[in-house]
Amino acid sequence: MKVMFLGTGAGMPAKARNVTSIALQLLEERQTIWLFDCGEATQHQILHTSIKPRKIEKIFITHLHGDHIYGLPGLISSRSFLGGSNDTVTVYGPKGVEEFVQTSLLISKSHLTYNIQFVECTDGVLFEDEQFKVIAKKLDHGIDSYGYRVVEKDLPGALLIEKLKELPIRPGPIYQKIKNGEQVMLDDGTYINGQDFLGPSQKGRIITILGDTRYTTSSVELAKNADLLIHEATFAAGDESLASDYYHSTTKQAATIAKLADVKKLLLTHISSRYQTEDEIKQLEREAKSVFFNSEIAADFIEVDIPKNRH
Repeated sequence: MKVMFLGTGAGMPAKARNVTSIALQLLEERQTIWLFDCGEATQHQILHTSIKPRKIEKIFITHLHGDHIYGLPGLISSRSFLGGSNDTVTVYGPKGVEEFVQTSLLISKSHLTYNIQFVECTDGVLFEDEQFKVIAKKLDHGIDSYGYRVVEKDLPGALLIEKLKELPIRPGPIYQKIKNGEQVMLDDGTYINGQDFLGPSQKGRIITILGDTRYTTSSVELAKNADLLIHEATFAAGDESLASDYYHSTTKQAATIAKLADVKKLLLTHISSRYQTEDEIKQLEREAKSVFFNSEIAADFIEVDIPKNRH
């Protein structure tokens, strides 16, 4: 499980930062990628990475401001030329995202070679299967803006190889059945329970990705005990009034959310183009660290590994 930032800027593209898009790479877990927001030129950013658009299974849109959605029609259209015609892409987002996409495709006479479906956001569980659960909650922005809490379900414990070696079992496919916790018949006709040969289960990881928002306790609820919180920090500390006027957050406000939620790591994104120099970015990071030490300003193309939780 890895997170790659395809764009970390706010409002409009800048030389060092494209507008918002984040890829959650679940290649080991389910051979797919989930995209969060799709600002203008996201598909151009993808060209500079190892990401394959046909691997994109789900796209979560936080809100319908242009710097978060203008790249969506282009990416969806281009994906038709890259294979994967038998799959389905699901787009989640506030009311209006389906109309935006379908109108763009209709007017441009674009035809998709794969299925696309839309799910309108409401507070609560947005998606759940045997591996993951995604919870959405409305934030505090000028238009409907959502945060997403991605919860990986607990993983089976490690296979106790030394314990298995005590039995007359040859390594092979049977080991996988045991790792799955299945009942297995041995060559002598006896049965063993795979659960007896597994270590403690591994707690699933939690990643919280928030849309644009003022400081709000809803963010704390979504981020509670997360392994990684991705929070916008459009403005520097001291500009709380300006942030409030534009429905955004400052570095220290985002760091306060991380501290209250007891997250492991905070990555700040959606940085205003007013902060361009290395010294200015370092100052933003210092502001966040003064409240929550494990804070970092994200940059385009950085990749962050989310390690498995070990007991």
